[in-house]
Amino acid sequence: MVDLQLKGHRAIVTGSSAGIGEAIARKLAAEGAAVIVHGRRADAVNAVAQAISADGGQAEGLTADLADPADCAWFVSRALAGGDIDILVNNAGAFANRGWDDAAPEDWLALYAINVAAAVRCIQGFLPAMRASGWGRIVQIGTGEAVNPFPTMPDYAASKAALLNLTASLAKHLDRTGITVNTVSPGIVVTPGVREFYHLEARRRGWGGDWPAIEAGVLAEVLDNPAGRLGRPEEVADLVAFVASPLAGYINGANLRIDGGSTAVV
Repeated sequence: MVDLQLKGHRAIVTGSSAGIGEAIARKLAAEGAAVIVHGRRADAVNAVAQAISADGGQAEGLTADLADPADCAWFVSRALAGGDIDILVNNAGAFANRGWDDAAPEDWLALYAINVAAAVRCIQGFLPAMRASGWGRIVQIGTGEAVNPFPTMPDYAASKAALLNLTASLAKHLDRTGITVNTVSPGIVVTPGVREFYHLEARRRGWGGDWPAIEAGVLAEVLDNPAGRLGRPEEVADLVAFVASPLAGYINGANLRIDGGSTAVV
């Protein structure tokens, strides 16, 4: 077993009350980090924090709407009141299944407020403490669509592409500070939300009702990959935990794809 050396570190994972974010929070806590679980629903946030504590980890929950500047400022202040944060995982985000004909410019702005501006606010809020300590990890959760967009969801893909750009810029800005900045970009990952979405798609496309048939339908008609399956939240969490650890100090400014090879480009 590899010790990721996360004991003594304090992490915050935005959007961690379910799905990939929850898996990341659980993994970081299992590796010894004290974790702040975040979401917009107190019951879901507290359920994850309590589950982590029941498993022997350290966790507390905070609720906030990070797209709201005042709420985000409160969130940062409240998190730092318990001690410095040296690991920030910007996982919170949203998407809408709409196309070019449906997404108005105002929809783009609303999505950027959640997917980009909120991440920037968190970075600017937690960065001073990382600079003062001379160590930190900032990880954005992206998507393969940032570099290989679908014809649909153009606003979502563009917002995630912005995260790739700010990752590279911020890594250069933090030259020789001991702080690394990276993006982890999953492919299609089987979260509860993804399961629900593709169960609905299965009825429309005639894939059948059991999950193996639905997963085969997704690979055949939506996005195939050489691994021949969809990802699981725990796989993304394992990669994020490594990137957030002291062992990954030479990984910086990178976009790390974890998508089974669906975006297999040089």
